[in-house]
Formats: sequence, C-alpha cells, structure tokens
Amino acid sequence: MTPPDAFARLDAQVAFLLEADRLKQVLRATPLADGSRRENSGEHSWHLALHALVLADQAGPDVSIDRVIRMLILHDLVEIDVGDVPIHCANGQAHGSEATRAAETAAADRIFGLLPPEIGRDLRALWEEFEAAATPDSIFAKALDRVQPVLLNHAAGGGSWTDYNVTLDQVESRVGVKVARGAPALWAHVRARIAPFFG
Repeated sequence: MTPPDAFARLDAQVAFLLEADRLKQVLRATPLADGSRRENSGEHSWHLALHALVLADQAGPDVSIDRVIRMLILHDLVEIDVGDVPIHCANGQAHGSEATRAAETAAADRIFGLLPPEIGRDLRALWEEFEAAATPDSIFAKALDRVQPVLLNHAAGGGSWTDYNVTLDQVESRVGVKVARGAPALWAHVRARIAPFFG
C-alpha cells in the first residue's frame, strides 16, 4: 500500500503532467514545414529538444546538451496561461513587454507550483535560466528556440513572415542576433538560405 505522503506526492506529479498536456492546445503563429496547419507549443517543445540533439555540434564547449534539452522541454509551459506571443506581432513589442513577462511569471508560479516543492523549484530554476539567457546552456537553448521557427517559415514558403509582413532586417534584429550569439555558424548558414526569400 502507498503511504499517504507518497500518494500525495504522486498526485501532485500527475496533476502537473496533466496540466502540461494543455500545451498541445496552444497554437503558435509558425506553420508546420509543409504549411498544412499551425504548429502547437507542445510540438514546438519536442521539436526543439530534437534540434538540441541533432545540432549539438553547434554548441560551445561549455554547453551541456542534457540541460539544454531539459530547458527546451519546459520553456513554453507558461504559454498554457499566456498563450503564444509571436515575435513579429505589433512590431515585436508585445513579445518582450513588461506585461507579457509579468503574465509569464505568474503562470510559472502557478504551473511549477503544482509540483512537489523540490521538483517545482528545480524545474522553475531551469525555466528562469532559459529566460535570462545568460549561461552557455541557456544562450544555446535560446538560439535553437529562435532558429526553429525561421526554418519552418522558410520551408512553408513564408508562413508567419507573410502574415506579419516581416522583412529580413526584422528577422536579423529580432531573431538572428540571438541565434548568432549561441550558434554563429548555424545562423550564417540559415541566413544564407532564407535571404533569397526576402528578395
């Protein structure tokens, strides 16, 4: 028989996992590569974890791919409450606004607070590290988070770039700078691929 404390702990863990399933309902601005529909945030998180595995050779020497994958799986859980805020909407202002950051912090409080305290603290710390983008692991994770939509938009024939009338300069300033910071060779390669789209 499961002791009461262990039962309560498992109950909290299961509650968090079921809540995390709601991430699959959050639609992003970015389409799938075939352009057939918009990607959801659960798919995005899985795809980024795969990016980290496959593009590990683009990471700096101090990067732990295991930690990067853990960050990428967690990084968008706050979208369960906040939704996806496209980087190119409203001239890019809403994406990094104080209001958005405050809403995401409140969401992190609620969602990670569902877990047993020691698990919630550890996962919340990884989320905060990703958001700050100040460590080698989080800088690389942020680079992958920024480059994946670029690859999907390009493959889909424009995707959200077309929807938001995005220019190459906007891609460079809002996305490229962060990708180049964590994976410079990757950004040079991707930029060369996408430049012809913008004519």
